[in-house]
Amino acid sequence: MGTKTVDEAVDANGTEAKSDKETAQVTGTEETPDGAAVTGAEAPAETEQEAEAEEQDGTEDGAPADEDLLVAAEKEATGVGQGAAAVVSAGLGIVSLTGSWVATVAAARETLVGQLQTSSSASVATQVKEVYGDAWATTALVGGLFALAALIVGVVVLVRPAFGAPGRPQAPWIKSVAWAGVSLGVVGLVLAVAKYSDFLLGLPSTK
Repeated sequence: MGTKTVDEAVDANGTEAKSDKETAQVTGTEETPDGAAVTGAEAPAETEQEAEAEEQDGTEDGAPADEDLLVAAEKEATGVGQGAAAVVSAGLGIVSLTGSWVATVAAARETLVGQLQTSSSASVATQVKEVYGDAWATTALVGGLFALAALIVGVVVLVRPAFGAPGRPQAPWIKSVAWAGVSLGVVGLVLAVAKYSDFLLGLPSTK
């Protein structure tokens, strides 16, 4: 008869499904939900393209990070240099007020020169000036040089951000130390000028 039983229909469908799977395995094609066939050669190509796209995305994301690291390194280097200069300025200012071995040696040398060049028959005023006055003036001169150096270095540190890259503020502690160096330099320079001109602690009168 022309009719099929249920078992025969199931067997026929199962056979067709198996044949379709075997054909797909032999040809290396797969069927997408919309009915399009994708071959096995196209799948690796798409995978390679996705990998390249991910690598490009990673490179683009890493470029800004590298630039940020470079900018941070430059800022750190600049801050270290300015901080060191500020500390040097403050140190020079302290030395200008407390004295240094350079001033001590220079004053002792000037005293020795005064003793050698002054005769015993010279007046008391001349002996005092040659032996003591010149030595004190030399000490004041050396202290004034240290104070001037402290003032110059401190001012350079304070004005450095104006000539650097914009958007890089100076650390507050650097400004504080630089201002301390400038202040000490001004005080030391004023005292040195006052002593060198005998306005402060001048020679005693010998009359």
